[in-house]
Amino acid sequence: MYDLTVRQRVLRLLGSGQTVSAVSRQTGVSRATVRQWRDNPDHLSSRVASCPRCQEIPQPPAPGDVYAYLLGLYLGDGCISTVGDPAKQVWSLRIMCADAWPGLQEECAQALATLRPGNKVRRLPRQGCTEINCFSKHWPHLLPQHGPGKKHERPIKLENWQRKIVEANPGSLARGLFHSDGCRLTNRVRRDFDGRSQLYEYPRYLFVNESRDILALCGETLDMLGVAWRLPKPNTISVARREAVERLDEFVGPKY
Repeated sequence: MYDLTVRQRVLRLLGSGQTVSAVSRQTGVSRATVRQWRDNPDHLSSRVASCPRCQEIPQPPAPGDVYAYLLGLYLGDGCISTVGDPAKQVWSLRIMCADAWPGLQEECAQALATLRPGNKVRRLPRQGCTEINCFSKHWPHLLPQHGPGKKHERPIKLENWQRKIVEANPGSLARGLFHSDGCRLTNRVRRDFDGRSQLYEYPRYLFVNESRDILALCGETLDMLGVAWRLPKPNTISVARREAVERLDEFVGPKY
């Protein structure tokens, strides 16, 4: 399957008067496919058409809340790698989900299926976790943060169209980020008053990531939601104030 840009180039060359054989040699597309596109110029592959970033006028992925959630999962526990022959440019988006949270695995699989409805979602057992993956030619278009090396060793910046989605769906991004590299736990602190020791317990969120850019994005997202946070460690965001935890509970809550 070819990207829409390849098809458009083939049609432009045909429109300039070149033969099927000449266009095939220039583009690497088989003569049978070039001939099919020539004879059916208005017919688009459903899979190509389903990638909003490959349209003649690129569109944002939809629904936005599902995309924002998947973006958060990818930035935390996801990666994109080639499948088979690199020349075919087929990519696998892989999200690692702990087996302790089957509900999170299901939500991740549903997000993949929603954004790439024509592609199969697979669940592969790994040690202590499950790899949830989906093959597509379009993952680098939908998640342009993909690149060589580890995320914390390279810049992670959102495209303008991604930022608009995040600004419209900050709760979904926060949910994805905390579902990947975060947790909601009970913090226990012992204090001494008048010679007596007393134990205090309260809920708290932590988000841990080695990428400064991803930490900053998480902080910006919490700001959009009106959630107070701080950095107790260089790689950790903490949400501990009662009203802040209650606000974040509206979007995240405990993993399940």
